[in-house]
Amino acid sequence: MAHRAMISVVIPTLNAQASLTETLSALIPAAVDGLIGEVIVADGGSSDKTCQIADAAGAELIATSPNRGGQLRAGAERARHPWLLFLHADTVLDAGWERDVTHFMQKIDHGHAKPAAAAFRFVLDDTGLAPRLLEALVSLRCALLRRPYGDQGLLIPRRLYDELGGYRALPVMEDLDLVRRLGARRVKMLRTRAVTSARRYQREGYLRRAFKNQLCLILYTLNVAPSRISQFYEEGSSER
Repeated sequence: MAHRAMISVVIPTLNAQASLTETLSALIPAAVDGLIGEVIVADGGSSDKTCQIADAAGAELIATSPNRGGQLRAGAERARHPWLLFLHADTVLDAGWERDVTHFMQKIDHGHAKPAAAAFRFVLDDTGLAPRLLEALVSLRCALLRRPYGDQGLLIPRRLYDELGGYRALPVMEDLDLVRRLGARRVKMLRTRAVTSARRYQREGYLRRAFKNQLCLILYTLNVAPSRISQFYEEGSSER
């Protein structure tokens, strides 16, 4: 097998016991194959079994404040490998994802492409018209603007991450903040699906949740304090 640079996976968590096992399970083949060198779970103070699940899976567990940008930053600071893969705790990568990722990494490591980051294809684990429509809108946004959000994962060379200054300690919009600093030319979209939990959409309703997401984006663009946006975004939810 050809040599491959190793990945440090960073997962921020807060009461994620319902989804974390499946998220971690999707990483096992790549860990066995040697592509993943470590999994770091940055927990923001879970009161459920999240930490026990992470520990049982062999992940490195670090305790942080409940601030998603800060959690991602803390995990990256602990990481030891030349590539970083940031994943949400309710996002499951499709089987075989490592082939897509390896091809992307090798092009950059061998000098055939300039340093860039990559995100996966957004899919919700739900049936019906509403999730398919939302997926299509996200796909269009990514095709036109190259602005994936955190639930699509982010794979990035460590040197590029450091050059950008990494994630900022923002409670929300930390994903958009980093992607904007990357710029569209340095964001690539992979074919592999990142299947994300639809629980929030099911609980709040697709239209209401989508409206809330867009309103948060507008507030961020208007420079409203991220702490205030976070209170609105996380209303009624203890998950990350």
